Amino acid sequence: MDVEKIAGYSCPIEAFMGVLGGKYKAIIAYELIGRTLRYSEIARLVPAATPRMLSRQLKELEADGIVHREMYPVVPPKTEYSLTELGQTLVPLIKGMCDWGYAYFDLAGVPAPCEGVNPFAEG
Repeated sequence: MDVEKIAGYSCPIEAFMGVLGGKYKAIIAYELIGRTLRYSEIARLVPAATPRMLSRQLKELEADGIVHREMYPVVPPKTEYSLTELGQTLVPLIKGMCDWGYAYFDLAGVPAPCEGVNPFAEG
């Protein structure tokens, strides 16, 4: 982790947004809850992200200690991503964002486009 970067934040919300505020960072963390994924799998789950943007966001999440990247010395190269212990501490926050999003769709009378893939769904 970049201690100078962390020390530069003026408040906890700024720190949170600095770590998870990227356009796709929360979505990437959401998709990694409880599983390890390869880059191509993440790209398929976050189709709006360009390859360059997805790579950048993953690198930033790794630099901030949220995502662990495991590279295997095989041909072709194999890279897997998972949440670190610090990344796991975000799960309750991501659950809260997910719950809020479902309530938002419900309030608008619009079916949630990702219904049925909620990792927090009961049952």
